[in-house]
Amino acid sequence: MSINRYLMAKKLSGIEYWALRLYSGLVWLLQPWLRKKLYRRAKREHEYGLLVEERFGHYRDASSFGWVWVHAVSLGETRAAALLIDQLRALRPGMTLLLTHSTATGWAAGKSVVRPGDRQVWLPWDTRHATKYFLEHFRPVVGILLETEVWPNLVHSCAQQRTPLLLVNARLNASSFESANRLRWLSGPAYANLTAVFAQSAADAERFEQLGATVKGVLGNIKFDAQPAVDQLLQGREWRRLFGRPVLALISSREGEEAAFIAALLAHKTSRKHAGSDGDLVQILVVPRHPQRVDDVARLFDSAGFSVSRRTHWKSHPTRADVWLGDSMGELALYYSMCDVAMLGGSFERFGGQNLIEAAACGCPLVMGPHTYNFSDAAEWAERSGAARRVSDMTSGFATALKWIHQPDALTEAQGKCLNFALAHQGASQKTASAILSVLADEQDR
Repeated sequence: MSINRYLMAKKLSGIEYWALRLYSGLVWLLQPWLRKKLYRRAKREHEYGLLVEERFGHYRDASSFGWVWVHAVSLGETRAAALLIDQLRALRPGMTLLLTHSTATGWAAGKSVVRPGDRQVWLPWDTRHATKYFLEHFRPVVGILLETEVWPNLVHSCAQQRTPLLLVNARLNASSFESANRLRWLSGPAYANLTAVFAQSAADAERFEQLGATVKGVLGNIKFDAQPAVDQLLQGREWRRLFGRPVLALISSREGEEAAFIAALLAHKTSRKHAGSDGDLVQILVVPRHPQRVDDVARLFDSAGFSVSRRTHWKSHPTRADVWLGDSMGELALYYSMCDVAMLGGSFERFGGQNLIEAAACGCPLVMGPHTYNFSDAAEWAERSGAARRVSDMTSGFATALKWIHQPDALTEAQGKCLNFALAHQGASQKTASAILSVLADEQDR
């Protein structure tokens, strides 16, 4: 293909064309690094060692067509995708699903989403050839990306092969917008070549439009439609009742946060000792965000002098220890229902916070740190509704959580506000599924 024909097919200016070529060359050169990274990570999370060649656009089965392709990069996106997929199946009976991921946690969660006749594969590394092979092999009728996953070569390959590509449940915080805007010569064409964007909030929609995307609706956050597992809710509440002590949790914690939490906990124990108080008034529960960090977190508490009891070692109930350590996957509803107040991991260091919606749906009040830019709207709404409180650092967060625990009337009121907050924002999955099929029908009529 000549450069002129390439520019026309991609709707690129000259500088955008050469920017994409430079980007493509860099990601191609990084392929050996990617293989080494996958090999290292597979030692801890074996899914990273599965079907590695799919990461480079090579698939074992025969080529096919007609797939509804949904890309959910990791665990949170896969959980949201499951809600959306259920709605799509209801509106489009008999659809065949092609589900792609980029992380091991996404892959593990996706196993429960696929049905006989569906496919679950890795999304290829964003080289020109790998994305081209992927699309030619599966020939999807539509591509649906969850939340933030916009890759230049993937988008341009879809545009070239006329595969409608939608970004749904889309969010773009101020920091990510600034980064994308600085690289507009690369990101601009990628956003412009998306068929449609359905944003979580009006602020997200405005940022996408400024980057050149076609925003066709503000439909809310699909994650509000998730219902906590009833068996986990009942089990967690029963364990909390039987243990007889308030439970303070740090949930979805990230690197550096456990050490800061330990420092706050030690300071609290010292102050109680100086005041002449014996024993601990609360039970501590810590749930790391990533399972591969559990052993490291256990060692941190052990070296600080705290006894640790792991969830995977419990039988009929939690065993007594200074710290309960949540080391299981897929049991956040259990952990949130076990605790009286939870501190939101990822918000006390610069990780942007974690999804706080499931905590609200479980009726668990939250204490948030200063860094919630990944869920800025939900965090603001939760704080405004009384379901969460914001603090400046881990020390003040620990003190706020303790104070809240020992105000029973205020805590009961906050638990009710959590449930009301979660219910008030539901309905996005059905609206998004209807919008996707409407866009697909329009594209097929052209």
